[in-house]
Amino acid sequence: MAVTTLMSLQAHLQQSSLHRSVGNSAPHSDGVRSRAIRGRAHVSVSNNVVGEERHVKSFRDRGSSFGDFCLNVATRIRHGTYQCRATPLEEETPSLSSVGVEEETELREPLVPEDKKDKDNIDFDWNAVLLPFLFPAVGGLLFGYDIGATSGAAVSIVSPEHSGTDWYNLSSLQTGLVVSGSLYGALAGSVLAFGIADFLGRRKELLLAAFLYSVGALVTGFAPNLAAVVVGRLIFGLGIGLSMHAAPMYIAETSPSQIRGTLISLKEAFIVGGILLGYVVGNNQVDAIGGWRVMFGFGAPIAALMGAGMWWLPPSPRWLLLRAVQGKGNVKALKQEATSVLQRLRGPSYTQESAEAECVQQWTGLKAACEGEDADVSFSELFQGSNAKALFVGTGLVAFQQFTGQPSVLYYAAPILQSAGFAAASDATRLAVLLGFFKLIMTAVAVLNVDKLGRRPLLLGGVAGITISLATLAAYFSFLQDYPYLAVGSLLLYVGSYQISFGPISWLMVSEIFPLRTRGRALGVTTLVNFGSNALVALAFAPLQDLVGESYTFVIFGIIGTLALTFIYTSVPETKGLSLEQISAKLEES
Repeated sequence: MAVTTLMSLQAHLQQSSLHRSVGNSAPHSDGVRSRAIRGRAHVSVSNNVVGEERHVKSFRDRGSSFGDFCLNVATRIRHGTYQCRATPLEEETPSLSSVGVEEETELREPLVPEDKKDKDNIDFDWNAVLLPFLFPAVGGLLFGYDIGATSGAAVSIVSPEHSGTDWYNLSSLQTGLVVSGSLYGALAGSVLAFGIADFLGRRKELLLAAFLYSVGALVTGFAPNLAAVVVGRLIFGLGIGLSMHAAPMYIAETSPSQIRGTLISLKEAFIVGGILLGYVVGNNQVDAIGGWRVMFGFGAPIAALMGAGMWWLPPSPRWLLLRAVQGKGNVKALKQEATSVLQRLRGPSYTQESAEAECVQQWTGLKAACEGEDADVSFSELFQGSNAKALFVGTGLVAFQQFTGQPSVLYYAAPILQSAGFAAASDATRLAVLLGFFKLIMTAVAVLNVDKLGRRPLLLGGVAGITISLATLAAYFSFLQDYPYLAVGSLLLYVGSYQISFGPISWLMVSEIFPLRTRGRALGVTTLVNFGSNALVALAFAPLQDLVGESYTFVIFGIIGTLALTFIYTSVPETKGLSLEQISAKLEES
């Protein structure tokens, strides 16, 4: 059998081109295992007479040299001189260089493309990875709920019939404090997050946020006077600031890279869902006596659910490795905990060996990034080197997210839809629910495509749509008011474009681009810029409208949209499919 195989092999080789792969098969364990790589063959041969194994060096399948070799081996096998054995598949095959074969410099295209491998070889359990996303995302739901519920509570608390208090006659300033109290609390929470983020870690910060959410909701719901309402709103806002800071980090640091973009973008859907929930609760309680107490207090049980979930979840494995690198604990114990946490986060299909390998990779990258650096991150370090580049991208995204006028454009939703004859537009709550469902649908579009199309295409396409819609609205308020459906189309284009771009992608990007060592403090600065920009737009919108009029207000927003488009095209990197460590390295090289 072996002789026949070798003779067939010789005939085949003489008829083949140099670029064909040469294979062999030996049906028995004592057959010949021959392997050809781009026209070179390597045969492992054992000498029974001498009693030792020796490797035959390379032979090119040109002319008769290799054929003579095969014939020679076949003859000696017949006489019992050589015994050819097949190398078991479990054994490590020697490298080409180890047996004297010159390796090819040109690599073959893999049988399975790398991007296909990543998608097909998913070594995590969906049930396991969804829970570390779900409970931090509840923090975003509470943020959205506050936006939705406050609109109804602002009406209920000043109503003589429904307030249920003797201090319902509030001034515009006092009403503004009730409505905006959570925003100012979120600003303070962003400052607080800067100092405690790396000390507490992402999990404990989210636990603290859940506690503040609960306390703020209860204090506001049971408030005996206006001062208590404002205090409760500020406390709830502190929870918003901490949650919006820590949740993207925790999700990014615990999610597999294949679905990281999908999960962080899905958090935006929780925010929109929270807004809808707030509108529903507000609509249900707006005519009840003391209904504003229920609207504000309803957040407490949701926050308790978030707290219970975060108590059960483990800390971020990357944060544990950061503590080990910084020497803030037993290095061996922290690395072991990070490995076990990672295996738990991925589910039973993720082996111990895979978890250890991933932790080693993260440890190596983090160790190299922190080499020669102080254990603690200084504020000035955020503005140096690649940290400055990441901070520029992150703060730019969240600032443009607000300065393109998203809250202000929605202010005109009711009159625009009314002018087009939509009866539902006369009811602010029904209108908000209508737009809320549309936002939810468009957010789902972004979630389903962010890990397929990438971050940059969605940002560029979405912001282009925002800019076009702002220009069209400016034209409508200037000289096209006889075409209300044009305004309706522009409004829907704006909302849809925002929900596939700035809405989910901004927070996704800022959770990815910062190096692990500076991520906590850098995200604190970014969150502060986000809420600060929000407050600035809210304060400046009415004076700007009075100063230049509706049309030029949208012109200004449109110009800012053009600047945002230029910023994204020139400065924002693509992070699809990259690990957090690879993203940091990419920014360092840029």
